[in-house]
Amino acid sequence: MRHLSSLSLVAVLLAAITATAAPELRGTWTAQPQSSKSNATELQLNLHPQGNEHHQMGFSEPLSAFQGLSTNDGPASFTLPREAGTFSFEGTFKGGEGAGHYRFSPSETYAKSMAALGYSNLTPENQFNLAATDVTTTRIKELAAAGYKNLSMDELMQVGIFDVTPAYANELAKAGYSGLTLEQLVAGRIHGVNAARIQGLASAGFTKLSWDDLLAMSIHGVTPEFVKEVRALGFKDLDGDQIVAFRIHGVTPAFVKEMRELGFKDADADQMVAFRIHNVTPAFVKEMRDAGFKDMDADGFTAFRIHGVTPAFVKEMREQGFPDITNEQLVAFRIHGVTTDFVKRMRAAGYTRITPDELVSLRIHGVDEDFMRAMSGKGDGGAAKKK
Repeated sequence: MRHLSSLSLVAVLLAAITATAAPELRGTWTAQPQSSKSNATELQLNLHPQGNEHHQMGFSEPLSAFQGLSTNDGPASFTLPREAGTFSFEGTFKGGEGAGHYRFSPSETYAKSMAALGYSNLTPENQFNLAATDVTTTRIKELAAAGYKNLSMDELMQVGIFDVTPAYANELAKAGYSGLTLEQLVAGRIHGVNAARIQGLASAGFTKLSWDDLLAMSIHGVTPEFVKEVRALGFKDLDGDQIVAFRIHGVTPAFVKEMRELGFKDADADQMVAFRIHNVTPAFVKEMRDAGFKDMDADGFTAFRIHGVTPAFVKEMREQGFPDITNEQLVAFRIHGVTTDFVKRMRAAGYTRITPDELVSLRIHGVDEDFMRAMSGKGDGGAAKKK
């Protein structure tokens, strides 16, 4: 399977179809050996078309695909033959890496064969792109026979870039995903959906997933191993959306264990996700417990984070004369905008014994200190200072 140097090259490749043609199909190239072993088995090529210096096309090929290639130190002259045309390279290698100039010669035979398949009037730039991604007429015929007919040039490019083949479509069909669109096949290739992944997730308990759920799991790295680890923690009935949410928000087995050690043994999956979304960390829990909230439940800590109840805010309000203020009252203060300044202004208006619930009520009803001063001479039901 051909490997692109970056998914961002998709945009480059597709844009090249409509780009203004350079006078000649020439440019510069660089190359680096690619292999997980000590000896290089592939060559990563980066082509910089003349007239489009800001664009780069990158792909890797087995060394055996080239003719006349030697990566030994010194001058190099080699070709990469494709059905759509031939790339000819001149340059130098040193330490396995190379650079130089290339030219591309479109194949007239390929152009005629493509015209017979419905792709008439191919430009040299079209053939350059189809050659770089190795889109053959055989591939196009096989895809058409499998039901993927009349593909646009953009779609042909995606077929080549992501190695979409009838064999891949058949592999997914046998695994239970027949009738996929080309767009779905491309997405499957991009995110590594294959029969092995499908079987692995099924063995972990996720059978008969919808295509969208399967793709989401692949995008967010939900592996069979991760599913088994999460279920071993007691989350045995998680659905696809929940297990994906664990991955998206970083609910790892290590995080679950850490929170359970802090006492949240009964926190469910949604509460664990809420912890992560709202940044309820072990450090935050310890800080708030040191501030006196030792018996608060998971939802209470999450509410603190959602509404911005911090240790500093708790300290401020206690210094305002509310030593026994509850977590519910602190959250209400934040929701309705009861600030230290508002408390001081109410007291300056004569309400020296006002309670937290009364402060919240005043905020809810839009009562300010001027109104309270006007009312203070008529009594305040026990809350205001007696004159």
